[in-house]
Amino acid sequence: MKADIILALDVDSLEKARYFVNKLSPVIKIFKVGAQLFTACGPKIIEVINKKGSEVFLDLKFFDIPNTVAKAVRMAVRHRVKIITLHILGDEEMIREAVFAARDEAGKLRIKKPLLIGVTVLTSKEAKSSDVLTLARMGIESGLDGVVCSAQEAKMLRDNIKSKFVIVTPGIRPEGGVKNDQKRTATVSEAIAAGSDFLVVGRPILEAQDPKATAKAMSGEIYARGD
Repeated sequence: MKADIILALDVDSLEKARYFVNKLSPVIKIFKVGAQLFTACGPKIIEVINKKGSEVFLDLKFFDIPNTVAKAVRMAVRHRVKIITLHILGDEEMIREAVFAARDEAGKLRIKKPLLIGVTVLTSKEAKSSDVLTLARMGIESGLDGVVCSAQEAKMLRDNIKSKFVIVTPGIRPEGGVKNDQKRTATVSEAIAAGSDFLVVGRPILEAQDPKATAKAMSGEIYARGD
């Protein structure tokens, strides 16, 4: 099994984000735009990433009444992002309306629908496996393409949910790396072995002395597995 590394652009300005996109493309092909960066510079960063030929993981974790989330998803689809996140705790109706909005808007634009990925429990929190499984199953049955979860939970979900779905795993660290504020971290190899499809890396690359070399090394772990 192979996986893709996503760089979390957890920086506070368009200039810093542009620096890392220019420096790390095409070693990194997908960049995560979260609440901090999107609040700082809005959709402009999405344009920067798309023009570079890379793809966007829009990690805004939509969580509101169904109509509001559905409209937000439509706007995200128009920006031609690859992945959109929303909180599964928003319930089945919110998820179903978001899924319909994504499919409908992508159809109107004649583009590929982005992946809608549900957040179970944030990796900065401790979590019971049963809670993660319940949320993940509800989200997938309501039409989500996959879930965000830690590597520790990925194998459990693969074993208990038999339908096809995508797993995005944050908190990826190099072997022996610092956990920072993440409670449930994993190495690249551990996450892939557990069944993760997308591996989100932030500070280990952003704060490295040589970000490009670190990105190459972590990407190299995927292919070194020989799967």
